[in-house]
Amino acid sequence: MNHRHRAGWVRLCTTAVCWAACLTGAWAQAAAPAPVAAATASQPPVPVADFFRTASMARPLLSPSGKHLAVHVGSPEGRTRLAVLSTTPPYQPKVVASFSETDVHQVHWVNDERLVFTVADWREAWDHWGAPGLYAVDRDGSNFRQLVQRNWRPIVSEIRAAQARLLEPNHHLIRLLRDGSSDVVLQRTEFDAAHGPWAQVKSTTPLRLDTRNARVQTLDTNWSRPAQRWWVDRAGVPRALKAHQGDQAETWWRPAADSPWAMIDRQPLYRPGRNSLLDLQLGEDGQLYAEAVGSNPAGTTALHRWDAQQQRLESEPLVRIDGFDFAGHLLFDGRDRSLVGVRYLSDARGTAWLRADLQQMQARIDARLPGLVNLVDTAECGGCKLAVVSSSSDRQPEVYWLYDIEADRLEPLGQSQPQIDASRMARRDFVRFDARDGLSIPMLVTRPAGKGPWPTVVLVHGGPYMRGSEWAWDSEAQFLASRGYLVLEPEFRGSTGFGARHFRAGWKQWGLKSQDDIADAARWAISNGDADANRVCIAGGSYGGYAALMGLVRDGDLYRCGLAWMAVTDIGLMFDLSYSDFSDLWRAHGMPVLIGDPVKDAEQLAATSPLKQAGRIQRPLLMAVGGVDQRVPSAHSLRFKAALPASYTGLTWLWYADEGHGLLKPETRVDFWHQVEAFLAKHLPPNPVAATPAAAASR
Repeated sequence: MNHRHRAGWVRLCTTAVCWAACLTGAWAQAAAPAPVAAATASQPPVPVADFFRTASMARPLLSPSGKHLAVHVGSPEGRTRLAVLSTTPPYQPKVVASFSETDVHQVHWVNDERLVFTVADWREAWDHWGAPGLYAVDRDGSNFRQLVQRNWRPIVSEIRAAQARLLEPNHHLIRLLRDGSSDVVLQRTEFDAAHGPWAQVKSTTPLRLDTRNARVQTLDTNWSRPAQRWWVDRAGVPRALKAHQGDQAETWWRPAADSPWAMIDRQPLYRPGRNSLLDLQLGEDGQLYAEAVGSNPAGTTALHRWDAQQQRLESEPLVRIDGFDFAGHLLFDGRDRSLVGVRYLSDARGTAWLRADLQQMQARIDARLPGLVNLVDTAECGGCKLAVVSSSSDRQPEVYWLYDIEADRLEPLGQSQPQIDASRMARRDFVRFDARDGLSIPMLVTRPAGKGPWPTVVLVHGGPYMRGSEWAWDSEAQFLASRGYLVLEPEFRGSTGFGARHFRAGWKQWGLKSQDDIADAARWAISNGDADANRVCIAGGSYGGYAALMGLVRDGDLYRCGLAWMAVTDIGLMFDLSYSDFSDLWRAHGMPVLIGDPVKDAEQLAATSPLKQAGRIQRPLLMAVGGVDQRVPSAHSLRFKAALPASYTGLTWLWYADEGHGLLKPETRVDFWHQVEAFLAKHLPPNPVAATPAAAASR
């Protein structure tokens, strides 16, 4: 199966109606976009910085009434600010929150007059974010108030010194109430005091917070044991929780405030079985929904209702997407609290609407914006006449529109990356290929302009127990493609999002079958004529960096070079380095099962350790290291560098002293990808760029 974008088969069933449709997505519904503009000798490449800029605009969010719009906007200094505007002329946008030392992050409307938001410093190392804090402001910019501290240390910010009574940074938002008040629900988390905020969670408590006067009220839970997570209904009543008992994860539920708690699921930590309750969602009507592993051969998860009377999941799933685990959320009408649709992720993001009028609205928008995935968000008032549309594709970063439902009219709001010319971006295809043992491996393929075979970068995602990518514009893949490289992003076994079978097949397979899948991706692209067998490089960060190093150890005949940033170099160090942010719970119950037991599997872990196998690496290697990385401390890379033989001269070493587990500072990202460009040009030269007739004549 080789296609650009095909949303999976989505099946939804409700009490009133059972509705099934094959959602074929924008690519099947609309005309194909213009072909990729081929690079020419007279056309300079898109600047590196253009791919990695802070978004000029992002996440427009309608107020509950639909009369106002909150939106992230960039500042001249590259910070992210919060602005509010009216949805009727004159629009008059106004910045209501802006910081010189941090960025506005997640934004929510408390009611039609007040907003809350968190912050994250996108220029600091990942480890320095600490806690996101919580702030509140009226839509006109007045009554600004900080509610929760940040960074586990005294606050230095632009908040007036008279501001008082801040909650400690171990409080975070979990619920909006929409009850006419200015209140929200927080969760207070208590950590293991011996390890501080990076340690495992001991217990949590749900609280009701007034965002105007900062008064806090502990919610009545009628629960006596430690709980790790709470779900609270829109009336402020705790209705579900997750708790740990030894190495078991428990889910508890009560149908009403005066009902006793009942345990509805128990499963081993990190090892859920069939019908185990995974992530929960609490509907606006109080209905509990749970994600669970299905009985299909792939073991993909589906979303089910919880039957309170039968005390079990309903046998027929509410949402099932063939070939993919359910990932998404339910959409409700704020007026009557009814379920109206599902936002989901298959190979790309999409929406399945339950109501005929919303289905028709989606069809009209798709007809006006062909070739794009158009995500529509309506206001919570139910009968509102406006919606926000986020349009994007593999080549087009998000463009935002205000849609008048009655007039069927789109008004442009802005673009996330206006400097990106979609016609110069590369096509990205979602494919599946068979690994050497027959396991089907999903993969995204980004093809540059011109004709193959192309030099190829196999880009390995981190985790590894996560999903790597989706059909959308991606800065790293598009940058590499703009320099003439075919980019392969395999979802090797152990990746999540594609069923329990795919996930479990990757247990204890670091450097083994998971590594084979990555090599098989390259060989698949070579066999079909896309990849040049003599110009293949393996690259990745974190676990992807580990895979890049192991690729050079095991498959030096396949890969001509490697790129590894913030890389794990030895599984044993993951157990031993006490200053890593891994929790004791993960080390005790997760890592021995999913990665390997340091005693029982010692021989295997040594054989799959890049640190212990460093002498086998002969190909050129670029390594980038964050000096304050707490997820994979720099000791991993420093010890690996020291283990390389004195005769090895192929190392390019990049040390970013103030970066953590990621490349967050804009100047770091630009420098790193400039270095990557130069490294690849030396060791993996791209195809010659075709000259235009005018350019050829001028020579």
